[in-house]
Parts: sequence; structure tokens; C-alpha cells
Amino acid sequence: MARNKFDVDEVLETPFDIRHLKRSLVYAAKYKKRIALALILSALGSVIGLLSPMIVQNAIDNYMIPIDQQSAVSPDDRVKYIILSGVAVFVCIVVSVIFAKIRSVMMTKVGQDIVYDIRKDLFEHMQRLSFEYYDSRPHGKILTRIINYINAISDLMTNGLINFILEIINLVFITIFMFFVNWQLALITMAGLPVYAAIMLIIKNGQRKAWQQVSNKSSNLNAYLHESIVGVKISQMFTREEENAEINDKLAKKYKKAWMKAVSYSNLVWPSTDVVSIIVRAFIFGVGLIGMRGVVSFGTIIAMTDYSARFWQPLMNLSNLMNTFINAVANLERIFEMMDEPVTVDDAQDAKEMPEIHGDVHFKNVTFAYEPGINILENLSFDIKAGESVALVGPTGAGKTTIVNLISRFYNLSGGEIDIDNSDISKVTLHSLRSQMGIMLQDSFIFSGTIRDNIAYGKLDATDDEIRNACMIVGIDSYIESLPNGYGTEVNERGAGLSQGQKQLIAFARTIVSNPKILVLDEATSSIDAKTERYLQNGLNHLLQGRTSFIIAHRLSTIRSCDKIMYVSNKGITEAGTHDELMAKKGDYYKLYTAQSV
Repeated sequence: MARNKFDVDEVLETPFDIRHLKRSLVYAAKYKKRIALALILSALGSVIGLLSPMIVQNAIDNYMIPIDQQSAVSPDDRVKYIILSGVAVFVCIVVSVIFAKIRSVMMTKVGQDIVYDIRKDLFEHMQRLSFEYYDSRPHGKILTRIINYINAISDLMTNGLINFILEIINLVFITIFMFFVNWQLALITMAGLPVYAAIMLIIKNGQRKAWQQVSNKSSNLNAYLHESIVGVKISQMFTREEENAEINDKLAKKYKKAWMKAVSYSNLVWPSTDVVSIIVRAFIFGVGLIGMRGVVSFGTIIAMTDYSARFWQPLMNLSNLMNTFINAVANLERIFEMMDEPVTVDDAQDAKEMPEIHGDVHFKNVTFAYEPGINILENLSFDIKAGESVALVGPTGAGKTTIVNLISRFYNLSGGEIDIDNSDISKVTLHSLRSQMGIMLQDSFIFSGTIRDNIAYGKLDATDDEIRNACMIVGIDSYIESLPNGYGTEVNERGAGLSQGQKQLIAFARTIVSNPKILVLDEATSSIDAKTERYLQNGLNHLLQGRTSFIIAHRLSTIRSCDKIMYVSNKGITEAGTHDELMAKKGDYYKLYTAQSV
């Protein structure tokens, strides 16, 4: 069952965990050379930029003092030195900007490479997760993690990590320059740090919880949007537009409220830093002009004011980066949580390749439950010989589809064993097992692309003749050929524009073209009209020869010719035999068949 719905938050607030950032650094380590080069360029640009206040100080104190205090420097030399000082400041700024630009371009590329790696790893892991994972979660919330959350950490990976290091280096250099120019005024600047730290501590805790709530509400909203889009036809059929709009409105308002609260926390950071910075610079002016009058020069005061402003700028940038980190960590938690989701159905450590399948299938005391303690099957045992066609019938929910899903090992057994040709399927690789099976599920899913692409989905090297023969067997070749682009006709996601029966036939052809050793047909003809079904049945009779097949069908007239019919009920098989044998018993199958014949 689903762990949560679209209106239920995924997790409670959790404390900040530095491990998530450390784990993201593993991805960054792959590009450490480029990051190191960007860091060196940034550090050089920062140092060169910090020379400009000292150049200004020298120009003011030595060449722009009142005329009666001038030294022996001539007016022409004074003008020349002032101009040279201006040029030097300009060069420092230009070089600093150029280095920053180069660093920005390099880190943007590195950041996107890191995001690509995370997205790739997450998708590959997602492909290996079992049916159970997708059965228990709204698909919209899964999409949110793969798309929204990874996009949200892009800024952190692009510039956040390098900027964090750079701003710390800037602080160190600025502090050194300040104490070199005047240590007394430098201490005034440093005196503002305790006040700043206290403010940030007050803001931080509330900010992180607020951004976690934004992630929750965003996930809920996206989950409902996904569900609404998939089910829009049903919603319109039952005139649910107004009710659905109200639900969406409630979710959107909760998201808006959470967002505004989080932003209000974030917007407290830069004004707080700015206020502390202004107060500190005011003290520098006051102490320098009044308290230390005659001790420090006016050029020194100007230089220290500039350095003080520069000192608080990295702190403000670090505060903003902390915002980014806090937001990103909330997303990283969800991303890595999905990456850490155990692959419950996977190859065993000593798994071997499945030999070419002949088709013998043995269930040995199989027990299975989707939820612990609620068994669907209990101690189920039966043997099927290679080449036999087996029909599974019985009431809805008895476990017919579960049985065929277990043969393909889409779920792990709660107990017992399933063998194919004397090979325990839990001890062979999934690829070698499933690649020899053809499975036609109730949901005839059609992917966006051409009809040919959909039919060759499980066999990419399928020839045109193989695809056409498969379509001829299921009776859809003439329809496809009548389309303007034939097999090259584009179809939309989920086969929009095709009838349910046409989608089912295309999915049928997709199963046939893979030339399976064991064929599973789960309600494969439920959406096909009687005339097409009769045509299809002739092709299937030829196809099933020499193949072990499991057929689930509610229309019992379609499975009369099967070699064995098994009635699934009461967590097991209550009857098994041919149609004539079961009819003669006048048991469960007889009652079901005669009820349909009325």
C-alpha cells in the first residue's frame, strides 16, 4: 500500500546532517583538478583586487594632501602619480573580474557535470527498484525527486562549493590586509562578529525547518498534479473538475504559505548583515576621526572603511550560501534517500546466467505477501511441463496476476521456491531470466515514439520482417499499413489517439517479437472485440506451440483449449485439470463457467 498520499508529508523535520554535504563532495572529487584551478584563479583575483584600497590610501596620504603639507613632490609628479594610481586600481579591478569570469565559466561546467552524474546515478538506481517501491508511493513524488530536487541543487554544485571556499579565503586575506594597515581599526571590525553570529544562530534553525516544509508541500502538489493529469478523463467523466480544483487550491495555498515563511527567514540574512556592517563602518569613522585624531591618516580611515565593507561582503555571501546549503541539504536528503532505497529484487552475489529455457516450471511451497502478515498465496505447489499452456482462473484478487509476476521474479517470495528447468530463479541473474520471457500485462502501456519503436522495445535489433510478422499474427498489420507513415507513425505517451484494443494489439506484438521461451498473457485480449479475438486466437495457437504459456482470462471461452486450467482461490490452487475434466467435477470452475454461459 502507498506509504503516503499527495496530501501527506513524506518525512518529519530531521536535524541537519553534514553527511549529505560530504556525500555530494564525492561527486565533486571527480573534477578536483578543474575545481583546484578555478580556486587558484579566484584566490589570485581576490588578492589582486585587495591591493586597490592600499593604492588609494597611498595616493590620498602622499599625493592628495593639502598644498601647505606637501613634500618636495612637484605638481606634475603629483598628477602623474595620482593618474598611475587610478590606472593601477583599474587594472586590479579588471584582472580580478577576468579571473572571476573564468572561474565562473569553469565552475558552471563542473557543476552541471556533477548534476548530470547525480541524475544519471539516481535514474539508473530507480530502474533497478522493485515493483514494490512503485506500488507504495505516488509517482508524482518520485518525479519531484528526480527533476525538481536535482534542479534545486544545481546552484550549489555549480558555484556554491567553490564560492564557500573562496569567501573563506577572501576573509583571511582581508583580515590580513586590515591588520597590516591598522590593527586598532581592524579590531573594531572584528568586534561585530559576535553580534552577527548570534543573529545567524537565531535564524538558522527556523530557516532549515521552513525549507523542509517547502520540499514537502512542493512534493505533495506535484504528486496531485501528476495524478490529475493521468486521470483527467475519469475526472471529466464524473464531473469532478470543481472538487479537483478545490483540492489543488488547498495544496497550492499550503505550498505558498510554506514558501513565504521560508523566504521570510532567508530575507532576514542580508539585512542583518548589512546593518551590522553599516554600524561597524560608522564606528570606524567615529573612532578614526575623533578618538584617534592625529594618530591615523584620512587615507588610512578610507582604506579601513573599504576593507571593512569588503570584510562583511564575504560574510553576507557566506550567509546567502548557507541559505543555498540549507535548501540544498533538504533536497539532498530526499535524493540520497532514494539512492539508498534498497534494491530488494536483485541478483544474488553468486547468481549465475540462466541457461536457455526449455519451459518446465515448478512451484514448491510458495508463500507470498505484499504486506507482512497478509498472505496472498500460502504453500502453493504445482508443476508445469515444457510446452504446456496453462490458464489461471478464479475470483478477482485471488492471486492470478501475482503468480505470473512471481514467475518473472518481480517480487521476492515470502517462503518457498520457484524453479524453471531445475534452476532456482532466485539464484540466476534477472536479465538472463526476464530476457527469455514474454509478458503481456493488463496495462498495455505505449511509449512516445513510433509504432515500430514500441514493437521493438524489448528487441532493439528486430528486423522489419520480424515486426511485421508479429503484427500479422495479432491482426494489426493492415491497420498500421493504412496509416500515412505506416510503422513510422508517431504515437504520444500512453498511446493517445489509439483505441484501447489497438494499444493492446501493439503491446501483444511487442511481446511476440521478443520470441520468448515462456509466454505470460495477463488479460491480453480484454479490450479486443470478438472478431479480432478469433483472428488473434488462430495466430496464437501457432505461436504457443512448443512454448510454456500462462494465460489469465476472465472470458473462459478463450481458454477451453489450454492443456491445464488451474482455479486460484483461498491462497492456492483449489482445482486443476483440462476443461472437460473440471466441468465433469462440477466444482468451482464448473460454477464459474456455467455462470458465464447463462
